[in-house]
Amino acid sequence: MDEIESTNTICQRSALTDGGLAARFQFEFDGRLVQAFAIAYDGELYAYANSCPHRGTELDWQHGEVFDESGLYLVCATHGAIFEPNSGRCVGGPCQGASLVRLAVDAVEGAVKLRVGRLLATQTPSAN
Repeated sequence: MDEIESTNTICQRSALTDGGLAARFQFEFDGRLVQAFAIAYDGELYAYANSCPHRGTELDWQHGEVFDESGLYLVCATHGAIFEPNSGRCVGGPCQGASLVRLAVDAVEGAVKLRVGRLLATQTPSAN
């Protein structure tokens, strides 16, 4: 992950495509280090802590790979839990009914910005 200054910019909005790779980031909140990701879905921005409610494992099997093949659902690579991208609610798998922890983000002047916490590092999606 790339170290950044004291700004809360996760990435440029143009780096996120609907159903595409997520921008991963770390931030500090209440003295805790939190792994997280930001996505675009149906033209909107969403961000979640990168922790499945089932076992606490990160969702992505490779950095930024949080969507299923259709680009319609988020999926936990460890246990196959399926989540709605716009709500974080689990709609299939071992944690059905539970939800991902949603984080507040905004699009400001073409950038995706985290509203709370202190951003420590980011990893912008790339098509590698």
